[in-house]
Formats: sequence, C-alpha cells, structure tokens
Amino acid sequence: MPIDEYVARDLLAWYEVTPYKKPSDYVWATNANRAGAKRGKQPVWLSTVMRDYIQPVARKLGINKKISWHTFRHTFSSILKANGEDVKVVRELLRHATSKMTLDSYTQALSPDKRAAQSKVVGMIRPKLTCTVVVPRVSGETRVSD
Repeated sequence: MPIDEYVARDLLAWYEVTPYKKPSDYVWATNANRAGAKRGKQPVWLSTVMRDYIQPVARKLGINKKISWHTFRHTFSSILKANGEDVKVVRELLRHATSKMTLDSYTQALSPDKRAAQSKVVGMIRPKLTCTVVVPRVSGETRVSD
C-alpha cells in the first residue's frame, strides 16, 4: 500500500532514533521495564496505547465519550467522504471486501449534508415566502422613488 510522504518521513526520523532496528524487532516495540529481556522484541499493545496515552489526552481536552480505535476508523472514513473521495478508494483504504460494507458500516451522513438534503425537500413542498422589510424613515429624510 502506498504511504503518505509525511508519514514516511516521520517513520524514517523515528528509525534514526529508535534502539529497535533489528529485523526481529517490532516497528513499535515496547520499551516498558516490565518487558525485561523482551524489550524491543514485544509489540506495544494497542489497548495500552489507548488507555495510557490517547484516552487521558481526550479527557484533558474535555472529550468524555469513550474513544476506541474504531472511533478513528469512523472519523477517517467520514473525513474521506466529506472530501468527496470515491467509495472504492475509501473501501480500499479501510480494507473492506465490498463497497457496500464501507457504505453501510462506516460512512455516516455529515450534518451539513443532512441539512442540505432536508432543505431541498422542504424547498420542494413549501410555498415560497416573500419577505418585506419595512424601514422607518428618519424625520427630515427625503425618499427617492425609482
């Protein structure tokens, strides 16, 4: 899968400073003291990253909803949809077997899209209203007619 240029640069920069460069090391290896001899030979567990890093930052930011890795998948797919990406591209990026799965499971209509769709329907069935604004004249002001 192609990788974004900025992500590739960040990974290369990380590779310059990490002590875990052997082919047998994990890309994101644990650096925990409790790993002992398995330091660098054991992955960082995603649940630990979520619990110890992401969720505390979310709480500090005032986000009290439960955040999971699945939240990032939904956010990623919604942003892709909002950017107008083709459903086939989104399907491949999310690694779904079918486009139907992508559409049914991950992409939700965004609020502006929902409002626009609703407004179109309302505009079709509601009579057009005209709005007349009456502005009082200031005394001594003259009125010019067209």
